[in-house]
Amino acid sequence: MTQSTAAATTPATGTVTIRLADHDFDSLATALRDAIAQLPEGILLDGRGGAPVVNDPHEILRLFGTGAGREAVRDWATRRGAVLRALETCGVPVACIWSGPAFGPGWEIMLAAHTRFLDGEAKSSAPRDLTLGLLPGAGAVQRLARILGVETASSLLMGKPMDGAALETAGLWTRCETGTAETAAKDWLAAAGESAQPWDARRYRIAGGTGATAPHAAKSFALPAIAARGRGHDCDPAPLATLRALYEGSQLPMDAALAREAQITAEVLTAGVATSRIRTFVVNKARAEEGAARPDAPRREVRKLGVLGAGMMGAGIARAAAEQGIDVILLDRDRDSADRGRSGVAKALEKAVAKGRETDEKANATLSRIHPTADQSDLAGAELVIEAVFEQTDLKREVTQSVLPHLADDAIIASNTSTISIDTLAGVLPDPARFIGLHFFSPVDRMPLVEIIKGRDTSDETLAAALDFTMQLGKTPIVVNTSPGFFTSRIFCTYIDEAMAMLAEGVAPALIENAARMIGAPVGPLAVTDEVSLDLQKKVIDQAEADGLDPRFLRARAKPVVERMVALGRLGRKSGGGFHDFPEDGPKRLWPGLAEEFPPAATQPDVEEVKARLLTIQALESARCIEEGVVERPADADLGSVLGVGFPPWTGGVLSHIDTVGATVFVAACDALADAHGDRFRPSAWLRDRAATGTRFHEGETP
Repeated sequence: MTQSTAAATTPATGTVTIRLADHDFDSLATALRDAIAQLPEGILLDGRGGAPVVNDPHEILRLFGTGAGREAVRDWATRRGAVLRALETCGVPVACIWSGPAFGPGWEIMLAAHTRFLDGEAKSSAPRDLTLGLLPGAGAVQRLARILGVETASSLLMGKPMDGAALETAGLWTRCETGTAETAAKDWLAAAGESAQPWDARRYRIAGGTGATAPHAAKSFALPAIAARGRGHDCDPAPLATLRALYEGSQLPMDAALAREAQITAEVLTAGVATSRIRTFVVNKARAEEGAARPDAPRREVRKLGVLGAGMMGAGIARAAAEQGIDVILLDRDRDSADRGRSGVAKALEKAVAKGRETDEKANATLSRIHPTADQSDLAGAELVIEAVFEQTDLKREVTQSVLPHLADDAIIASNTSTISIDTLAGVLPDPARFIGLHFFSPVDRMPLVEIIKGRDTSDETLAAALDFTMQLGKTPIVVNTSPGFFTSRIFCTYIDEAMAMLAEGVAPALIENAARMIGAPVGPLAVTDEVSLDLQKKVIDQAEADGLDPRFLRARAKPVVERMVALGRLGRKSGGGFHDFPEDGPKRLWPGLAEEFPPAATQPDVEEVKARLLTIQALESARCIEEGVVERPADADLGSVLGVGFPPWTGGVLSHIDTVGATVFVAACDALADAHGDRFRPSAWLRDRAATGTRFHEGETP
């Protein structure tokens, strides 16, 4: 008897097989109801080849992205949990076959089965819900606690991966040789396998204990909570909410635990953080990578790329292109310099091979596509040329102008500049319409973002070609208009400049760095300045002054700190020390000499004030970029901030942060900081008007 294309009865065993890859969660619920109604001898869930996403990010954003009451969200979570609860209490044995990662789409469904069989090896992995600001929400927290014990469940839910063998030992599943799991599952069902979960038996207790008196309580709850707060997760409700669902639910009967988990899920989803993260990291990131900002113009493919400058950035761009099958002419002032650039790529590829991230064959193929040279005529035939020399206007213009005679009239010319006006650089071309900015981030092989900068004369065809190229590389593009610092450098500078302003005021450097980590920044502002180097910061400041920029772009608060550090020869990691020391035999540490150069004040500010200064100044500057037309799409601002300059990912980005906080609250916070620390925090009339009318940056956005 066949109930549907995905739920078929096997006559020999009376088993109904449901192929999970054929369903979304709603159609799976229907298939499960149909299967249970047949009163079969058993139900086999076949999770090989894929499974539905229980917490579908697109559905969550569509339902709750524009605001929903807590009761409505709780009811939604309860209904989803009820589907899996009905499965495990249906009175029919349920077995699940699984393959691939231990966790991922459908893993909550797997946990509801009475037994699980792994087909082959499982990749080491952990649940991804926290990366989107979610907790699983359909009962996985409770089932993991009961299957694996609270201690192991806590470790997994907080993101620590386990391999398939360890999970088998812990009791998650029985591992089978590839291709044999289906037979094992059907044999188990035919032998009248268990049709109830252990946790539904009277007097059931979770092995290892629960609550605050359990031997593992500190490791399972207190230490993860402290770690989460230290990574900025006191702002992100999901990690602490997951721990709360685990702590409370593991002490309750299953149905009460599921009800509590649904309530906590509703609290998380109505806080706004999860929907902001989903919108940025799932929906808008995918749209950007599909060319959402692309004008209607013929598509272009780059087969031959010219890179001018074989330094760290130029070599990184060359590697990224060569890895995608593009032939690269790596040009420098002499052959030795160009060869050093290629050698740097070779060493990086050797490390990738040694760590198992790359194969010898692919690494060799990549390197074979990079052609070092000092002969400009080798650029003939390149569809795109990217200048990647030092951040000096005259040098960039000179290098670009020198190669023009060797390029076709329709070749696209780009600059990897991070701050210099595209209009100024385009002035050396007879046709500035084919000039554009392509700002890559270091290290190029790991940083996913490319900031595409349009000049006044940049044509739609050039913009489209630049977007086509970034898509060839598999990068995430954002599009901005030329202005001092463009978008990402402008935001990044506010972050490090505010830190240097505090250092000069007497705020302890450890307080500054720790406050940054507490808001969820991946690297503290003084540490990241050491990585990009202080002499580079001085060059950028000097160039801004030489270009006669508006005083607000001259970085007056950072300048004296930068100049003092450079005069001391403390340029950052590359010189062996900057704000930090970099000993060969241990981790970096704050330079003790900072106390002499920038004496700490007797009274230190509260850490919440330091956190607010670092977070707010970046968000406020981003709003100014929207107001001034530097960024046209709020999605680009959010993506640029989290993928390019390390704005705390839990926020979903700079403008999502303002939307989550609420414009009225944000403006009031800015005014308070302006009163205490200066008018750089003072909101504009434009932002005040938005707050007064309740206008959001992401008004009404859904997938």
